[in-house]
Amino acid sequence: MIHPTAIVHPSANLAADVEIGPFCIVGENVKLGARTVLQANVVVNGWTEIGEDCTVYPFATIGAASQDRKYRGERAYTRVGSRTVLREYVSIQRATGSESVTSVGDDCLLLAYVHVAHNCVIGNGVTMSNLVQLAGHVEIGDYALLGGMSGAHQFTRVGRYAMVGGMSKINKDLPPFFLVEGNPAKPYGLNSVGLRRAGFTSDDRDEIKRFYKLLYDPKMNVSRAIEAMKASVATGCGREIIAFLEAPSQRGILK
Repeated sequence: MIHPTAIVHPSANLAADVEIGPFCIVGENVKLGARTVLQANVVVNGWTEIGEDCTVYPFATIGAASQDRKYRGERAYTRVGSRTVLREYVSIQRATGSESVTSVGDDCLLLAYVHVAHNCVIGNGVTMSNLVQLAGHVEIGDYALLGGMSGAHQFTRVGRYAMVGGMSKINKDLPPFFLVEGNPAKPYGLNSVGLRRAGFTSDDRDEIKRFYKLLYDPKMNVSRAIEAMKASVATGCGREIIAFLEAPSQRGILK
């Protein structure tokens, strides 16, 4: 179902049951999965793949050239998983660097005016409220939630099931399961509601809380906190926090 006002390159790879609404533009190297809907005035170009059962609302742009001074037109990719919803004016840009990728996972919800810059990696089940702005090379873990008008500095990481309050500035890495808010963001405990809704056990939540207190103990630096965590870790969630803290970081851990 392609509206007569849409412009679709003949080389685009479209599943048979894709819907393309009025005034959409679909480029030569675009692939759209089964049952995906572009509602109206959507532009999808570059080397872009959108999975199955996605809905893209009006005026979204997917796969446009990176807003990076280093980008020179090289082949780089934009990928959006299945069952993801992109609301009005969302922009997701292709990566910088030959064969590099900007990716958004499955089952994500990106509300109006969200911007995902070049080389970002967004996990599965992520929710980003209106006007969230991600700079280049940001990593967002599965099921994280970013409140409206929050922003992330280049190369920052947000861990799995973390929550960022509205209008917050993320300039350092946020470990999984924690809650932060403010400009710059400060820690305010656990994403307790999200963890309960997701079915984390009481043992998981207790260890996450204990590790949170170790990390943000004013007498502890990150290295000492990791040592204390390793001496007592008992759950997969605890091991995940340790792995996040020990992973390479260009920005350091939010303290």
